[in-house]
Amino acid sequence: MSETKQLHDKVKSILYSLTGITLTENKDIMITNRLDKLKRNTKTNGSVNELLDRIANGEFTTEFINTFTTNKTHFFREDFHFQDLKDRVVPEFHKNNQEIKMYCSAASTGEEPYSMAITAKEVSSNIKASIIATDIDTEVLQNGANGIYRFQKSSKEFPEWIKPQKYFKKRVQKNLAGDEILIKANDDLKRMITFAQMNLNDEVYPFETHQFDVVFCRNVLIYFSVEDQNKILKKLFRLLKIGGTLYIGHSENPHDLINYVKRVGQNIFVKIKDI
Repeated sequence: MSETKQLHDKVKSILYSLTGITLTENKDIMITNRLDKLKRNTKTNGSVNELLDRIANGEFTTEFINTFTTNKTHFFREDFHFQDLKDRVVPEFHKNNQEIKMYCSAASTGEEPYSMAITAKEVSSNIKASIIATDIDTEVLQNGANGIYRFQKSSKEFPEWIKPQKYFKKRVQKNLAGDEILIKANDDLKRMITFAQMNLNDEVYPFETHQFDVVFCRNVLIYFSVEDQNKILKKLFRLLKIGGTLYIGHSENPHDLINYVKRVGQNIFVKIKDI
């Protein structure tokens, strides 16, 4: 076995032990690039192999996780989910003057929970809504808490029913390319969201049974084995109230939950009974 293959296998083993994430065989170039980044981030001397040994023994685990987790996201990704949230889910809570409690289980840099908050606000500016947004990567969580984003004015990131200027302030910034600007989420939006670090692979989640009316778990299950996907979904399902809505990514499926949910849209499931 080559030295590179040994290093890559060690990375995969450590990443799985810390997060449950499974890296596929076609990730070799990514692993090599991120090992270089890991060396820079940890500012350590010695070989990469020695660094990985230190991580396996409990050092630099945060830096390792932050380096090897993937955080591709944007505002209103798979916007049909937010359309459903706006048209079907939130109005019932507003009509009954109830607070809607939502959970974003893979917050990344924050675009998804901010999209959830904006959607609720579109139903009513006075909506009672709270969102807990978690991720395993502490760096991206800080980005989300800061609420500052690069945005191209010509982009189609926001659906037509959203006016971004209602929810973001433009910030002056030099050296941005083309029509790119910096935008910052307003304080009213930020107050709706609590960002916190959490590992989806943990045996127990720090939430109560039936705590949430809505759970978003989108485009993160694909990084886990099928067995671990099932375990994560079951843990999330316990947090969802009967009648609550689960949103999952376009390439993901509910696995063992299928007999406990009703499909109401594209990867949109309403919980009809507990497991």
